[in-house]
Amino acid sequence: MSLSVLTWALSLAQVMLGLSLICVTYRIVTGPRAQDRVLGLDSLYICAMLMLVVFGIQTGRTLYFEAALIIALLGFTSTLALAKFLMRGEIIE
Repeated sequence: MSLSVLTWALSLAQVMLGLSLICVTYRIVTGPRAQDRVLGLDSLYICAMLMLVVFGIQTGRTLYFEAALIIALLGFTSTLALAKFLMRGEIIE
């Protein structure tokens, strides 16, 4: 019983994350301002990271969790760099 519930929940999570990836991609493409596009990129890396975590739970391999950790670290630093660039116009002072 619990294995079928877990399989169903993971499949539903993948579908929902796929739909959120589509919505975020739309926001990146049609964002009226640069701040909206940066927020869309931030949401995109979070959704991609969560997709990898769900896929790692489904397959039982730890490689996907390590890839999700790398995506989280790189996404965080890129968001900080883009925010600093939008605020001051330069990244390195």
